[in-house]
Amino acid sequence: MNEEELLYTGKAKSVYRSEVDGELIVRFRDDITAFDGEKKDVLQKKGEYNASVSAYFFPLLEEHGIPTHFIRMADPSTMIVRELTMIPLEVIVRNRAAGSIVNRYPFEEGAVLDPPVVVIDYKDDSRHDPMLNDDLVLALHLVTRSELRQIKEMALAINALLLRFFASIGITLVDFKLEFGKAGESLYLGDEISMDSMRLWDMTTGESLDKDVYRFDKGDVMDVYERVAKRIHATNGGGAVMKFTATITIALKPGMLDPEARAIQQALCSIGLPTESLSTARLFHLTIEATDRDEALRQATASCERLLANPVIHTYTVEVA
Repeated sequence: MNEEELLYTGKAKSVYRSEVDGELIVRFRDDITAFDGEKKDVLQKKGEYNASVSAYFFPLLEEHGIPTHFIRMADPSTMIVRELTMIPLEVIVRNRAAGSIVNRYPFEEGAVLDPPVVVIDYKDDSRHDPMLNDDLVLALHLVTRSELRQIKEMALAINALLLRFFASIGITLVDFKLEFGKAGESLYLGDEISMDSMRLWDMTTGESLDKDVYRFDKGDVMDVYERVAKRIHATNGGGAVMKFTATITIALKPGMLDPEARAIQQALCSIGLPTESLSTARLFHLTIEATDRDEALRQATASCERLLANPVIHTYTVEVA
């Protein structure tokens, strides 16, 4: 790769000219910023986490008909992308009220926005990214009316996919930012989809799992980024079949006669190894094909309830890996 010609340096990414016509090199840096750059640090591996998550989501969106600029990864923090003419708009999709929308409007923090709200900001740091309405977007000649409609439709389609994905791993997708560009007459999703560009909350604990941890000093942001990246990569994109191993232990309920245990206990006593109590259990290892762990767990549980265990006399435990 030829990285001598630097085309653009953003707050957390650098873009270089590639030796291949029509391709660019995007390097995700370890820089992290907040509040229009007033707060900034360099955190080891931050770029890798964001690059790996973006590289996960772009192909997933492509599979569902969303064209993106992603081509391939060159190394853990470097992405090869299609060259686009970027549109200076930030398209924010909000599923819950949080952040600036709560400060500016009479929403309660965490309120569900149904339908989701699409907000478009003009990408200009010197003007602090002011919000635009459709008329202003068109008056600035940033896109055509048809392209604006297509951008909104793509943003909502992406939102529907990501909502389902994050729900499947126990995370609430609160809101996220998208950027689009053009190659010829075609629109593509560009930039990134990462913890830097999303607001995520743990469904169980409500814990912030995004850059708000850094913005508001809520803890170790790199620990959060690592945990989110692992949860994302532990899935398989929501459709492919994987193999799981279910370990099932079936035992008699307390108070039930256990003739096998009694016989073993007597045998141990006869060889000089008396034991005060003893119980037996059966152990099964099942290989199950399923699209996710929850489905594998449902299949293993059904095996117990319908065949392996007698609910009158047995208890069972199921572990799935």
